[in-house]
Amino acid sequence: MKTLKQISLIALVLVIGITFTANAQKAKPWEVPAKFKTMKNPVKSDEASINAGKVLYNKNCASCHGKTGLGDGPKARGLETFPGDFSKGEFQNQSDADHFYKTKFGRGEMPKYEGKVEDEGIWQMVNYMRTFKK
Repeated sequence: MKTLKQISLIALVLVIGITFTANAQKAKPWEVPAKFKTMKNPVKSDEASINAGKVLYNKNCASCHGKTGLGDGPKARGLETFPGDFSKGEFQNQSDADHFYKTKFGRGEMPKYEGKVEDEGIWQMVNYMRTFKK
């Protein structure tokens, strides 16, 4: 009888753990306010802005998102949600304005860069992240 209780308790813990892990890995939809969705990237995507964006990205983003945007940075393993793969359509099909908003204001484990990186720098990072497209 004691063994049956132990097995039942272990099974319960496993089910709770698996359920929690599965739910933690799913990112909730990230709504961008209408006033941001209509913004246009004011920074021309040229070699200079992409290089400036790369410097800022490597300093601020690569630790979670990875050097090539695959979501495989050294800090990614410690996050509850996958930071995303910037090379895939799910990311690349979003507008520059979507990426600007998400970077500027953050949410959850994604820190906000408002007050840390100037708007022009955020737009430059967006230009750089576009280079991850496969």
